[in-house]
Amino acid sequence: MTLHLPDAHGALRAYEPRTEPLAPTPGAPFTSRTVFSAAHVVADPYADTTPDSPAAVDWDATLAFRRHLWSHGLGVAEAMDTAQRGMGLDWAGAAELIRRSAAEAKAAGGRIACGVGTDQLTGPANLTEVRAAYEEQLAVVEESGAQAILMASRALAAAARGPEDYLEVYGHLLRQAAEPVILHWLGPMFDPALEGYWGSSDLDAATDTFLDVIAAHPDKVDGIKVSLLDAQREIDLRRRLPKGVRCYTGDDFHYPELIAGDEQGFSHALLGIFDPLGPLAAQAVRVLDTGDREGFRALLDPTVELSRHLFQAPTRFYKTGVVFLAWLAGHQSHFTMVGGLQSARSLPHFARAYELADTLGLFPDPKLAEERMRNLLSLYGVDR
Repeated sequence: MTLHLPDAHGALRAYEPRTEPLAPTPGAPFTSRTVFSAAHVVADPYADTTPDSPAAVDWDATLAFRRHLWSHGLGVAEAMDTAQRGMGLDWAGAAELIRRSAAEAKAAGGRIACGVGTDQLTGPANLTEVRAAYEEQLAVVEESGAQAILMASRALAAAARGPEDYLEVYGHLLRQAAEPVILHWLGPMFDPALEGYWGSSDLDAATDTFLDVIAAHPDKVDGIKVSLLDAQREIDLRRRLPKGVRCYTGDDFHYPELIAGDEQGFSHALLGIFDPLGPLAAQAVRVLDTGDREGFRALLDPTVELSRHLFQAPTRFYKTGVVFLAWLAGHQSHFTMVGGLQSARSLPHFARAYELADTLGLFPDPKLAEERMRNLLSLYGVDR
């Protein structure tokens, strides 16, 4: 059954969908890398909401997707950027998500780490208010029994006068943390409001401040998640980390080479692209566990084109492609997102995402994915 997919120039091209999925199966826990998938939330399509309303979440479908990730051995990075923090999911919704997912992780025996931020602040804030907001969210995550991820804060970026303010705020939080946390450096390509984080737009200077925070409290830092889409900068940074502090790549452009590593080390992973790639990514890591770096790259390298497509500028709208692929894969019954973010990408973008994912064999039921893609095309007026 040929599909006619629109390209960026408005022309239709013929595509023959795949008939058999890749169908990787769950296996043993990973031994060589710690791997988290940042997970999306599933909206309630029947809720009468507007884009600026509080998120209406389908909790059953949202938690079912997390069980899917855990079943393949992946950890879940919860209430992060992929879950539309600050882009449809407010703090009240994120707190509920954290509590529900942490309880589900305990029941399923899955690993979970949850985002701690300051997004309950809705206007200008001073450093004291920023610190208190972080503390409130840290308490919720720790009470849930999950590991904490200290996310970059828009409010801190706006309030900080220089590197010393980052050192003070993060130092205070690390002293308070009950268990080692993951520090998250999210670049402005993911959130323009984070330009100049760590006190400077000069990335070398920002890196020095980031490392100063870690060096002051290495016993309270499990690792760092770096989302700058700059492979060499991440490699240079991980080589400067104190012994025992992990680097979790958040680079959705270069993850195969960063996870595979080199003679001086490697990155673990905390990635949004592992939401749609979960089973395939897990299979690749199990190959890497055997010491077969070439086999690992052979599985994961072909996925980079899809990831670069989903994360193309404006990068912050990658969540739309992630949820779109979850719908095609049958993990949810609809293509609706909190905040109405399903409108953030174009039909040609969706068509290319479908083609790339289908070519990789990512859809458990290729026929279902084809039917849903055909329905979307019809909705947009493509009738053949």
